[in-house]
Amino acid sequence: MEAKPTRPPNYLALAIISTILCCLPAGIVSIVYSTQVNSAYDMGDYDKAERASKNAKTWGIVSVVAAAVVWIVYVAFFGLAFLGAASGGF
Repeated sequence: MEAKPTRPPNYLALAIISTILCCLPAGIVSIVYSTQVNSAYDMGDYDKAERASKNAKTWGIVSVVAAAVVWIVYVAFFGLAFLGAASGGF
């Protein structure tokens, strides 16, 4: 009998948090991949479970980074506009 490899992490918490707090489209992709990890592992498709785990992590990180970039641009744009208005530049 062949020994089972350890179950890869599904990163469901990262996927849910990144969906709720960050970037919805990439977070949903992360949730889809994270839900595939356990089912693929239970069916014995260990390679698919490992790929789904890596994809879930990647898309969760993409979601967080995308949201951070959007927030930095947002704060920079409106922060500079506010400073310009406060200094009488408009």
